[in-house]
Amino acid sequence: METQVRTPQMVFMQPQRFVVPLFQRPYVWNEENQWEPLWNDVVRVAERVLKQPTEKHHPHFLGAVVLQQMQKQTGQMQERTVIDGQQRLTTLQLLLDALHAELMAVQALQPAMRLEPLVKNAEPFCLKHEDRFKVWPTNRDRPAFNAVMGATPPIDYTAVGHRGEKMVEAHRFFGEQARDWLKAAGSEVTQIRAAAIETVVRELLQMVVIDLTVDENAQEIFETLNARGAQLTAADLIKNFIFQRLLEAGTNVEEAYQKNWKDFETAFWETEISVGRLRYSRSAIFLNHWLIARTGEEVLAREVFDRFKLFADHEAGLPMHKLLEQVHAAAVVYRGFITAAASNTGPIDGLGLFGYRTGVLESEVIKPLVLDLLDPEQTAIPPAQFAKALSVVESWMVRRMLVRATTKNYNQVVAEVIALLRKSNRANSGDVIEAFLAGQTTGSRYWPDDAELEQELVSLQAYRRLGRGRLRMVLEGIEDHLRGWSNGQRGLGEERVSRGKLAIEHVMPRKWHTHWAIQEGSNEADRESIIHTLGNLTLLTGKINSKVSNGPWPGSAGKRASLEKHDVLILNRDLLRKGGDQWTDHAIRARTKELVRIIGQIWPVPSDHRSGFAGYRPTFRRTVDLADLITGGALQPGMSLYPRRKKHSDKVATLLPDGKIEVDGAAFSSATEAATAIAGKRTNGWWFFVTDQATKRSLRNIRRDYIDTMSVDADDDDQDDDGDDDETS
Repeated sequence: METQVRTPQMVFMQPQRFVVPLFQRPYVWNEENQWEPLWNDVVRVAERVLKQPTEKHHPHFLGAVVLQQMQKQTGQMQERTVIDGQQRLTTLQLLLDALHAELMAVQALQPAMRLEPLVKNAEPFCLKHEDRFKVWPTNRDRPAFNAVMGATPPIDYTAVGHRGEKMVEAHRFFGEQARDWLKAAGSEVTQIRAAAIETVVRELLQMVVIDLTVDENAQEIFETLNARGAQLTAADLIKNFIFQRLLEAGTNVEEAYQKNWKDFETAFWETEISVGRLRYSRSAIFLNHWLIARTGEEVLAREVFDRFKLFADHEAGLPMHKLLEQVHAAAVVYRGFITAAASNTGPIDGLGLFGYRTGVLESEVIKPLVLDLLDPEQTAIPPAQFAKALSVVESWMVRRMLVRATTKNYNQVVAEVIALLRKSNRANSGDVIEAFLAGQTTGSRYWPDDAELEQELVSLQAYRRLGRGRLRMVLEGIEDHLRGWSNGQRGLGEERVSRGKLAIEHVMPRKWHTHWAIQEGSNEADRESIIHTLGNLTLLTGKINSKVSNGPWPGSAGKRASLEKHDVLILNRDLLRKGGDQWTDHAIRARTKELVRIIGQIWPVPSDHRSGFAGYRPTFRRTVDLADLITGGALQPGMSLYPRRKKHSDKVATLLPDGKIEVDGAAFSSATEAATAIAGKRTNGWWFFVTDQATKRSLRNIRRDYIDTMSVDADDDDQDDDGDDDETS
């Protein structure tokens, strides 16, 4: 067995093939969990190379692969079986090939020529067509891999075919990202950027390659390498580092521990928090956020310990006991912010409400900015400017959520805002942040203006396209606004609406056909297009009986009478007043426009702000399938899936590693195919299957949580609802 650290240049340069055995699972890596993090790592190193081209740069470590030599005749091209690491090797090939195509497109011919031998074996070594490929995947993926890797630049992905196949979408993703990055700073520096990123992917990425001989026991070595052990968290490592330094300095370690560290070992700080697809202790996340707040730099979770050491040794300029005191003081601020945000009822201040709303947006990344704004080591920000800072950041985040803009660069944006604040007069912090956000012009950063907000929301299927918590938070904001909580003013009743507790109700029900006739001049398609829009949604303090919910609007037993009798929200009083004797399609459209206007007032932009993105729409949305949920850790291979209906309770399905579902020995490629086979009619499998019989948590719930958490711009798979497992309606 030979173990070496190797770069892509060393791994792929020689004529050889890495063959994925047929028994291994198909290619399952996806954008949010692997492609984007990998690309961000590549760009991060490339930016360092551009800033300091003559310096020696630390390579980025990609992980390990295990290969086994195959017996070949002398003179034949060497082959190795991929025992472990096929996803990593395949992704590298897709990245290198996509980058090669984009380098060719910008006429960066020398960098492109240096990459070509890493993705293509020279023709004299190839006995058959597929010998040209450095990696040869399992049967399931070969057609798509062959098509996209064999395409001639410039690549037309429509012509490549295999739409939706992860091999093709990975290649497309890396190609689009490379194209944008190469051109980001203008044509005059494109060639310099091309050389930098080519150097990174060829020489500044590293893998541990374990190369087994033909006769070594691959399975035994594979099992040993994958044995799990308890890993130290960033908080554990930092604790050891701090107290070792304190011990060396002769500090009273016991006193320092009791006063400034002991609290980190309580339940609050040891609670695990989800950040994307991974979970970390809250203490580790806090230390990450504290470093970002102190440095104004983006700090990745895996870099926290190393970055803390660098900061403590070379940048803080403080003895360790003073630095520990500052960490503790910031932790008190951090905990207070989280605790205030968790209050569901009663009074809440501006900071707590900001924490609640950004928490609903599942945006941990904003917390470093809060730490900076409240940093006890810096000059206090005037209350009006502090309130403005929170207001503009919240508006930026909520508006981007409503138009479904990406959150993928938020870490970088927050770090840049902190760095800017540290160079600016803190007395003007709100103005500084507002000017910065209003000045952003790229799709991953801009602040949506009123024109785009209206254009998007008047027709948005909000109930389908927005997560339930986010939609509820927006409707809560509207209710508070109607109660008088706006523009910094306190509501007349001195009470805000309950947070995170109310049910979302369709005014005109989804099952409208029986009691809700279509008005003259309209049709069923028009009706369906407005059922899930904002104007047809409201909040309820309690669930309405399902018969009433799906019943007619007028009459003593109708929905109008039920709302009048049982609900006290101003949102519903206003709805009843405007609805009158009939709740019509016209009323829905008019109310949608009114609610959009109110949303613009709750989360305003500067009066002269024009983002210029009205009319823009993403050109591509992808489907999130079961394999994505497995890759992201939301589902586990081998788990049981239970039919929702009792009459099908004997048909328990099994989730397979490749995302297929097995029922009675037959494997189905999707949840809907499996559900249809069980039910005997077309049935939405995302709704049909639940993962827990007690809670009735469906595949749809899990998919929605994944999409919200990972900020995926996904196709809507809920068009054929078969039932109602949501709040109400």
